[in-house]
Amino acid sequence: MIFDSYEAFRAANFKPKVCILGSGPAGTTIARKLGAAGIQVVVLEAGSREFSDESQDFYRGTTVGDFYFDLDITRLRFMGGSSNHWAGWCRVLDKQDFEPKAWAPDTGWPIRRTDIEPYLAEVHDILELPDFRPDVPVSDDIRWVQLIKSPAVRFGEKFADELDKSRNIAVVLNTYATELAGDGKRVTGAKLWSNGQDAGAFSADYFIVCTGGLENSRLLLWSNQRSNGGVVPNATALGRYWMEHPTFEGGNAILANYSEFEVDAVNEAFFSPTLAAMERLQIMNFGIRLIETPYPGVKSLIADLACTAPDMAEWMSSKLSQNLRCAAQLYVAWEQAPLASNQVELSKTDVDHAGVPRIELHWKKSELERRTLLEGLRLFGTTMIEKNLGRVRIADWITNGDDYPTTDETAGHHHMGGTRMGTDVTKSVVDANCKVHGMDNLYVGGSSVFCTSGECNPTTTITALACRLGDHLSKVVTV
Repeated sequence: MIFDSYEAFRAANFKPKVCILGSGPAGTTIARKLGAAGIQVVVLEAGSREFSDESQDFYRGTTVGDFYFDLDITRLRFMGGSSNHWAGWCRVLDKQDFEPKAWAPDTGWPIRRTDIEPYLAEVHDILELPDFRPDVPVSDDIRWVQLIKSPAVRFGEKFADELDKSRNIAVVLNTYATELAGDGKRVTGAKLWSNGQDAGAFSADYFIVCTGGLENSRLLLWSNQRSNGGVVPNATALGRYWMEHPTFEGGNAILANYSEFEVDAVNEAFFSPTLAAMERLQIMNFGIRLIETPYPGVKSLIADLACTAPDMAEWMSSKLSQNLRCAAQLYVAWEQAPLASNQVELSKTDVDHAGVPRIELHWKKSELERRTLLEGLRLFGTTMIEKNLGRVRIADWITNGDDYPTTDETAGHHHMGGTRMGTDVTKSVVDANCKVHGMDNLYVGGSSVFCTSGECNPTTTITALACRLGDHLSKVVTV
């Protein structure tokens, strides 16, 4: 059932056991799992069926620190959430992403990759993916990895008919949970704003916050402030350890034979480091994306290098009569170390139309991120030389230690952390089952529970964790 207002939903006299806030990949996946288990659930979606400037305005905020996207641009507030601008790129976090890194404090998850693997077949069906292929070693340091570009599933479109016909799931649009109330052990209710006005209070046996990798922190911070700690009783880490995937063009490569690597449908190939390489260099995970440049670009690149890097230009020229096919641009996206200082805070001066403080995002890349970028490109270049596969030129701004450019990709629009998973209540917000520490009926879904970001796009892992949480709740919630 899909309702366009809370008033219409209330008139239907539907009595859910579980209330999910948000209809993005996490919220929709959990709702479908619970509905299939015969559990009645309501999904409260703050936006409508379609994009609107009025709804997006609720997402305005400010960023303190490094250059970042406008907060009302980097996510979407309507049915299906930010899956509506998802590019469809899929890969699951690597096994080593779940393990602690001795050189990077506060890394490591309370679960392992094996804990989400039983749900990957279900994830492949949801995201319309073929099976992932194993990584292929290129050297002891670098591996070819597969990043699948799915049909970019829009959850609000793909599952609309199923949700509308469901007898166990109600989706209520244009209904914004402005705050949760709690007594330090349970959430006792939620205050709602629907179609531009106060809609009163709502209660359910269980609440699951799936409003996104920024909004999850915002809602819980505001709720905790309003309830004097009654919603997140252990709130030291709330909003903290927020992460993104810094993403920039890192330079160029000339490859002796592009067919040495498997490429996707648009002639792109992807590479990541081995765990041994990361440990040796004490860097974070990273992904290098080779984007093929047409053959004429090779001659231009060689001419440019003739003065600045003659040895590299000579090698490239010698290959012109052999199998030299193309140049490639190198784009690098890498793992940001979890830092408590990178955090979501509530604005002290600005509120949205419902009176909820807007977000003030504090985000800054550390020296470890800079080292990962530079050493990662050097590592890749060394492998290309050792295997005689090509040559790499690192962009001048990286080797010179200049500021990050503000005209590049900047980041992946991947919002992770803020309600991270863990066992230490001073450094995490939820436990291994995504339940808020100290609360009996409050859970969090989505990438805000990520402890580390790895190097890959988060949607596949988000969906796997949502399947796992839905499975867990279907055993906890009594019908």
